[in-house]
Amino acid sequence: MNSQKKTIVLVGGCFDVLHPGHVIFLEEAKKMGDKLIVLLESDEKIKKIKGVNRPVHKQKMRALVLKALKSVDQVVLLPFIEAEDKYDAIVKKIKPDVIATTQGDPDSHHKERAAKLVGAKLKYVTKLAGNYSTSKMLKI
Repeated sequence: MNSQKKTIVLVGGCFDVLHPGHVIFLEEAKKMGDKLIVLLESDEKIKKIKGVNRPVHKQKMRALVLKALKSVDQVVLLPFIEAEDKYDAIVKKIKPDVIATTQGDPDSHHKERAAKLVGAKLKYVTKLAGNYSTSKMLKI
């Protein structure tokens, strides 16, 4: 029996229409630890962030696709959240060792704050991979 603690890596996002940039990011994030957990934004939050024609895929369908990736160990379906303290409560429950993001992430300050809150390391695992963007792909 392995009694060693597993390193938990936490990432979050919309992952509406999975593209190579998402896959590369998730694979690189997984390399930072033993278990990769994805916080998956709600349909309502995506609509608010990305516009009325989004998401293309409902949250349960997005979760199904993410769970099929070998790099993803668990997907947490988030309710609609606007306040950062609600995200903080979820991060506190998960207690990740690493919070992973991409270089240039406009929300990295929130992730840095959450990492400090639980004593996790914030790791920039990839640059934005190529010119991949779901919004650009859909021309929204």
